[in-house]
Amino acid sequence: MKNKRKELSKNQKIVLEFIEKNNKPVKAYSILSNVQKKGINAPPQVYRALDKLIEIGKVHRIESQNSFVACKISNCDTPHKTVFSICNSCEIVSEINDPKLFKQLRDFADNDGTKFESYNLEFFGTCKSCVTEQRENVKIK
Repeated sequence: MKNKRKELSKNQKIVLEFIEKNNKPVKAYSILSNVQKKGINAPPQVYRALDKLIEIGKVHRIESQNSFVACKISNCDTPHKTVFSICNSCEIVSEINDPKLFKQLRDFADNDGTKFESYNLEFFGTCKSCVTEQRENVKIK
């Protein structure tokens, strides 16, 4: 199997490297402002790179934030079937990789019997680190 990174264009590599360095989701204009020194000077260049990276499953779009994260699942071959956990406090996004959940979603059909080919689910809550921090802050008071 060919190395997907070698098949990427220069702009796609630059955008992917920037996204991978960030722990939090990044917006397209943030990407642009941070990669301009590397030769990407216009929004369409960023959006074309993002479109391709999403298509091949290297990057996912967080719909609710209109932002992007690098795929953390090494064998992610379903870029249009994603599930995320998003912390309301620190905004850290985790990609969920749960075979039981994926089986349920694969078998899911609505009341009319429609089977779904893609989904982007986002679950919101408070991550373990933030819960711990909040508890410690309450104890201090």
